[in-house]
Amino acid sequence: MDLNTIETIIPVRDRDALRRAHDGDPTTSVLAGGTWLFSLPQPHLRTLVDLTTLDWEPFTVTDAGLRLAATCPIGALESIPVPTDWTARALFRQCTRALLASYKVRSVATVGGNVCAALPAGAMTSLTAALDGVAELWVADGGIRRVPVAEFVTGDNRTALEPGEVLRAIDLPVTALRATTAFRRVALARLGRSASLVVGRREEDGGFTLTVTASTPYPLVFSHPSVPDPRTLVAEVEERVEAGPGWFDDVHGAPDWRRATTLRFAAEIVEELS
Repeated sequence: MDLNTIETIIPVRDRDALRRAHDGDPTTSVLAGGTWLFSLPQPHLRTLVDLTTLDWEPFTVTDAGLRLAATCPIGALESIPVPTDWTARALFRQCTRALLASYKVRSVATVGGNVCAALPAGAMTSLTAALDGVAELWVADGGIRRVPVAEFVTGDNRTALEPGEVLRAIDLPVTALRATTAFRRVALARLGRSASLVVGRREEDGGFTLTVTASTPYPLVFSHPSVPDPRTLVAEVEERVEAGPGWFDDVHGAPDWRRATTLRFAAEIVEELS
């Protein structure tokens, strides 16, 4: 939709220009793909700061892992040329398709935008949290701050971003990318928003990680030195959710249904990765 309150769009080409344009003013927002920004009225905004003119490399593959620029199009994830031993690459397609957007939207929507939107069902939050992603934040004073994605999203539409900060990139470590993974997801409708999305990961040293998203307001990560007993893990997940954020409740799924599917998925993933 048209954002008819916007008065200025500022294309920035270096960090100094970004710092001057994006100084924490609540009437200013950064713009990357814009698919979420332009999907709703934004009556409080007057200025957009265009990040795409910074020309960040969408992704970088190194011996240490994968670096995804905040401006990397979601649709690019499925075609990243990664080493064959990065078995977790299957999650790229699974989580990209969990977004349930057309290829046109996926070619424009960005990894960083999806994470910063902080929707419980954010597919890129699910992907990067499940692979131990670490967000690199450009701080307003010129510094850099790093926060695990699992801690970056703090609630429904809430993040750890401070005024004037910008998400620069998300780094995925090679240890997680070489892991064997299991994926489970459910929605009320075939083309509906995720109501429960659970990812399991077994690393080469036997370590086990389970990440729960969509059914909780923010990601929850459960780590064990080896694949746990299904009953033990299910009890751990239920206890932590009940004691913490609780099961998410909106039109895309009732809390009791989200609880049931999440716990079932957790048990199935343990069996699959055992």
